[in-house]
Amino acid sequence: MKWQGGRRSGNIEDRRGMSGGQKLTLGGIGGVVVLIIGFLLGGDPAQLLNQMQGQGGQVTDGTYESTPEEDKLIAFAGVVLASTEDVWQHVFKQMGSDYPITKLAVYHEGTDTGGCGYGQSHFGPFYCPADQKVYLDLSFNKELTSKYGAKGEFALAYVIAHEVGHHVQNILGVLKQTNAMRAKMSEKEYNRISVMTELQADFYAGLWAHYATRMTDVELTYQDIVDGMQAAAAVGDDHLQEQAYGHSNPESFTHGTSAQRAYWFKKGYDTGDIRQGDTFSDPSLR
Repeated sequence: MKWQGGRRSGNIEDRRGMSGGQKLTLGGIGGVVVLIIGFLLGGDPAQLLNQMQGQGGQVTDGTYESTPEEDKLIAFAGVVLASTEDVWQHVFKQMGSDYPITKLAVYHEGTDTGGCGYGQSHFGPFYCPADQKVYLDLSFNKELTSKYGAKGEFALAYVIAHEVGHHVQNILGVLKQTNAMRAKMSEKEYNRISVMTELQADFYAGLWAHYATRMTDVELTYQDIVDGMQAAAAVGDDHLQEQAYGHSNPESFTHGTSAQRAYWFKKGYDTGDIRQGDTFSDPSLR
């Protein structure tokens, strides 16, 4: 993956060292999506709920010393974010509308959000619809390899593109619709909607990859796409549950299996057509 020297987005907020202490609210679409993304990365639901309801943020003294590794990751994230901006502006223009750019907030350990409460690093990367921002603790990059077995720089690019995919869903009204369904469905029924939502974000990540080399400063190789499929598979519900518990329960899946996640990412990459990403109409997911 070639990204060095590419345009860096001006929409990165470096919050490392900033303090905060607000508790995370669970009401509304913001809390729902933060929970969903936390579950994506292997968090125990009961533990996350207890921590989200009962913990405030850690207050720091406002100082933070970045490392050369983190400086490189900040630069990398900036180029990837800029690439998503270019791609989605193009796609939205094709649809006859404008793309409202999202911001990426980079933080250390924890940070306040504008409507989703207090986010913490063990939730994993997440998107907050209330303030339309993506949140990322850079330490997650190490977890991609050590915990999830995803390799290559493109694994983190996939994660960022996936979260930006949730932003696209928010702009298109998908998240509002799925959140409205939640109150009318059983947990089992809503889990299927959640899977469709997450697989569509995977499709959007693949769609970004389809256009990245053609129209942005990011150049991808076939190996990068393979890495992206492997990263998507690494966070499949079946794989994560089998790692954690030795077995999986399909009725509890909220993001899709490894095979489904890799398939929808690849479909987005192969087609580059946003109309092909309607996971909600796929009979195999019902």
